Amino acid sequence: METLGQIRLFFLAFLSAICFSACVSTPGSLYSWGNYENKVYAYLQGESPAAQISALQDDLLKIEEAGRKVPPGYYAHLGMLYAEVGEHGLAISCFMVEKARFPEAAGFMDYLLARYRL
Repeated sequence: METLGQIRLFFLAFLSAICFSACVSTPGSLYSWGNYENKVYAYLQGESPAAQISALQDDLLKIEEAGRKVPPGYYAHLGMLYAEVGEHGLAISCFMVEKARFPEAAGFMDYLLARYRL
């Protein structure tokens, strides 16, 4: 009899642990990616740089309005698009923002500045 009571108690504790663990919320993402992955894919499929710039700028405004962090590479990608359409001042600005927010990207940003001769 005592063993049956222990099994029931163990089973009840086990079910309680499962139920309470389902209530724990998982932490959100550190960065707000918006529609970035789909936009990069669309660019690789041939979407125009101007359409990319417009979409990324729209997402950037939404991210900043929500008080979220812009992910690494976002400004670099935007800067490369600006360089591609001849907006060199905006490209430099984006590369510098990327470099300031993500110091580990400094070498790559310097490379892009040299590549585009900015």
